[in-house]
Amino acid sequence: MEDEIQFLLDTLKEQMNKSIAHLEHEYRSIRAGKANPAMLSTVMVDYYGSMTPLQQIANLSIMDAHTLTVQPWERNMLNVIEKAIHVANLGFNPTNNGEILIINVPVLTEERRRELAKQAKAESELAKVSLRNDRREALHELKKLDLPEDIEKDTEERIQKTIDKYSRLVEEHLAAKEKEIMTV
Repeated sequence: MEDEIQFLLDTLKEQMNKSIAHLEHEYRSIRAGKANPAMLSTVMVDYYGSMTPLQQIANLSIMDAHTLTVQPWERNMLNVIEKAIHVANLGFNPTNNGEILIINVPVLTEERRRELAKQAKAESELAKVSLRNDRREALHELKKLDLPEDIEKDTEERIQKTIDKYSRLVEEHLAAKEKEIMTV
């Protein structure tokens, strides 16, 4: 019986860790005004008929705080990569010098910073919804175990404490991301 409860709690934690990992991944794509190769993580390039992540066909690096460089491993892919960056609709306009793409990351305006902070908050809300869904599923599985009432109540409390812990973690991630975005 205790093994089943522990398995349930471990499964819940695993699901919630996935939600946190997803939130962190989404936050990496929200730029905070400084150049970061992760900004291009969503760019998919048509590489000989197969959609391939940009980082698998080019070297991404930071030239300075506001400039990214993309150096493809095959020079003939330069125009294809440039087109893929435009299609990704990230707000970047790469400059092609024949060997590498240079992407100037514009300094964010106050209005754009607020928009990005709202976007970060929306992502954190989605993470919280995911956590609540994980809780609902765990409670549903708990009911299936047909445990004595006192053990069931105790397990429900343990589930709620776990949810609270992960909710605080989402809030901490949001606070850190908002601070990063709003810092000029």
